[in-house]
Amino acid sequence: MDIRCGTAGWTDKTLIACKRFYPPGSSSAEARLRFYASQFPLVEVDSAYYAMPSASNAQLWTERTPEGFTFNFKAFRLFTGHQTSPDVLPKDIAMALPEGITGPRKKNVYYRDIPAEILDELWRRYLEALEPLRASGRLGAVLFQFAPWITRAPDGLALVEECRARMADYMMAAEFRNQSWFDDQHAPWTLDFLRERSLVHVIVDAPPDVTNRVHTIWEATHPQLAMVRLHGRNTQAWSATGAASAADRFDYDYSDDELTGLAPSIRAIATRAGRTHVIFNNCFEDQGQRNARTLMSILGASASPL
Repeated sequence: MDIRCGTAGWTDKTLIACKRFYPPGSSSAEARLRFYASQFPLVEVDSAYYAMPSASNAQLWTERTPEGFTFNFKAFRLFTGHQTSPDVLPKDIAMALPEGITGPRKKNVYYRDIPAEILDELWRRYLEALEPLRASGRLGAVLFQFAPWITRAPDGLALVEECRARMADYMMAAEFRNQSWFDDQHAPWTLDFLRERSLVHVIVDAPPDVTNRVHTIWEATHPQLAMVRLHGRNTQAWSATGAASAADRFDYDYSDDELTGLAPSIRAIATRAGRTHVIFNNCFEDQGQRNARTLMSILGASASPL
C-alpha cells in the first residue's frame, strides 16, 4: 500500500505563530518548505483556492523539495462556483471585466458571470502555474472543492463537466459539499459519474451533524488515486458566519482514538487504488501536522516514507 499523509498548506499564520512545528531559524519561505518536506511526503497548496497561483512560485517549490515529494493543488475558487471578489483576480483581468458584472453593489462575481474569453485566459494562467511541478513529477491531483450550492441540477453538472474538460490532461479530484450528490438515493449514480469521467472521489471526514457537507462514502473511483481529506469535527465552527479564517473554522484536534478508528478504513481504501493521499485540513496552529504524524505512526509500514 502507498499511503501518503500531509496537510493543507504549510504557511498558515497560526502555524507559524505557535512556534511548535518549525525549528528555530526557519524564518524564510524556503526554510519552512524545506523543513516541511523533510517531515511529510505530501502537501496541499491551499492558497491556490484564494488567489491565482504563479509559475514562478511553483518553480521555487520544485527547487526546494526532494524528488518524490507531491503537491496537490486546490482549484481557484471562481472555478468551483464560489463567490469571488474581483480584488483577488489578476489586476488586468479585473480591469477587463464588463461594467455590468461589477460595480459598487456587486462585491463578488461568479463563474457564470465571466465572459468566455476571460475564462479562457484565467484557465490558461492557472494551468501555466502548474507546469513546473508537473514537469518535475511533483504534481499530484488538482482538487475541485465545489461550493455548497453546486447540486446535481443541470447547471451544477455542466460546471463539473466543464472543469473536467479543462483538466483533461491532469488528475482531477472532486469534493462536493451539497448532500444531493451522496444522499442514499443518488450516491451510486454519483460514484458512477465520477468513475466514467476518471475523476477522483474525495472521501471527507467532517462534523457528522451538519447539513452543508456530503456523507462520508468510503469508495475509490480512480485506479491510480484515492483521496481522504480530514476537516475536523468542530460542529460549532463549521457553519459559523463571520469566521476570521479557515483556521478558525477547522479548529479541531483529532484524538489518538479517533485517528486509530480511521486507520482501518484508510488501509482498506488503499487496497483499491495505486496511491492514497490523506490530507489534514484542520489548519489551526500545528494540529494538522501533529495529527498527520500520529496517523503515520498508527499506519506504520502502510504509510509511505519521506
